[in-house]
Amino acid sequence: MLKHNKKHAAFEIGGVSIPPGQRASVDFEVARLYTHSPLSVTAEVLHGKKPGPVLMINAAIHGDELNGVEIVRNILEKLNPAKISGTIIAIPVVNVFGFIHKSRYLPDRRDLNRCFPGSETGSIAGRMAFQIFEQIVRHCTHIIDLHTAAIYRTNLPQIRANLSNEKTNEMAIAFGTPVIIDAILRDGSLRAEAENIGIPVITYEAGEALRFEPYAIAAGVNGVKRVMQYLGMLRSSLKKSKVDPVIARSTRWVRAENDGILRSHVSLGQRVKQGQTLASISSPIGSEEIQIIAPQGGIIIGQQTLPLVNEGDAIYHIAFFEEADKDIELQVENYLDEVIDDEGNEIKWGIGIL
Repeated sequence: MLKHNKKHAAFEIGGVSIPPGQRASVDFEVARLYTHSPLSVTAEVLHGKKPGPVLMINAAIHGDELNGVEIVRNILEKLNPAKISGTIIAIPVVNVFGFIHKSRYLPDRRDLNRCFPGSETGSIAGRMAFQIFEQIVRHCTHIIDLHTAAIYRTNLPQIRANLSNEKTNEMAIAFGTPVIIDAILRDGSLRAEAENIGIPVITYEAGEALRFEPYAIAAGVNGVKRVMQYLGMLRSSLKKSKVDPVIARSTRWVRAENDGILRSHVSLGQRVKQGQTLASISSPIGSEEIQIIAPQGGIIIGQQTLPLVNEGDAIYHIAFFEEADKDIELQVENYLDEVIDDEGNEIKWGIGIL
């Protein structure tokens, strides 16, 4: 558990002063549309009574990724600023334009998560990234970035992080997913640019775009709670996570070798062996069929959900790992069972309700 000894005071952000133990909504104008309408991002700031880290929890950098929005809402519903240490900056919707239009992208068709730290005089994506980075990100000490797979794809709950950074590695393990991907830092991503200025960031991936998936939401809420406990923002619960994560050092997409109708023979979270048949692709009239074979053993961490494929489509995302003796399928199954149990019985935070 981390300890913090800084003198406690009001938290200043976006021209707003938030006293200890209080909560406030803060609006940040990040760009203007051609109608002269402002494009604003709203952050809910919870400033604890005791000093501690400044944790940003953000969702919908890609506007169609909705599970994270619900994760943030659940967290805000359960947190009482009078009973936390440190400060939470919660942003349920970063890409407001994409969220309104149910789109991953901004009006200039750019990916906001490739535009950080942005430019004050750049495109609308660059200007948004700049304002978010300068007005919000620089106030943080830690970040949890919530994502889902793209449309017509789904992801197993997983953390992607730069594990060579000790603080990031510890956050990733604390989150408690059964699979952690040691992912490279991509230029222009929030994760890369925040780490460049010394802020550890983990990315949570789970579920599919444009959907609310209860297991992915419950797993995300639980993971954020565990990270807050690790950071000393919440008191630790008596129940300890039993997850012993598998670290994947590399991943690979398996692509369709033909176009047609996809019939999957494996499922998300399943361990597969090299040479195993993953799926069959046939023409609509069934006159011919080809098999999709696993190029290497690993675990399915993502897959296409649409059964209609074109040649070259990415259909399975496989993570490769070295822990050959671990029963990864059972571990994933137990993890999801625990998540479903927590979702069915209200998740216990032990910190009071607002």
